[in-house]
Amino acid sequence: VQLQASGGGSVQAGGSLRLTCSASGLTSNKPGMGWFRQAPGKEREFVAAMRKSTSSTYYADSVKGRFTIFRDNANNRVRVYLQMNSLRPEDTAVHYCAETGMGNPITSSYFRPSTYPNWGQGTEVTVSS
Repeated sequence: VQLQASGGGSVQAGGSLRLTCSASGLTSNKPGMGWFRQAPGKEREFVAAMRKSTSSTYYADSVKGRFTIFRDNANNRVRVYLQMNSLRPEDTAVHYCAETGMGNPITSSYFRPSTYPNWGQGTEVTVSS
């Protein structure tokens, strides 16, 4: 399954963006999807994730209350979204969507990049003050 992220752009602080992660090929049967981001000169960091079986969601403290991860399976095509509201300059980064491997990761694993063997290309988000 190939993942493709889109929806990035440039906005002013306080604005909103919706990122989309589309999965091409076979419908994914992996248990979870996540969003990560990487700012220049910094390590990749967790943003949000979803456990598909329960629709449980997990968020980094820095985005709780501002970002929402959700999905739809319309037309047999999996899409996972990241709705980003009240954007701040510190949200500026390349944002990546990723898919977990097989198995049933424990909750804490969703926060780690190593849990996700399949990554899409990033989409850039720039927030100006």
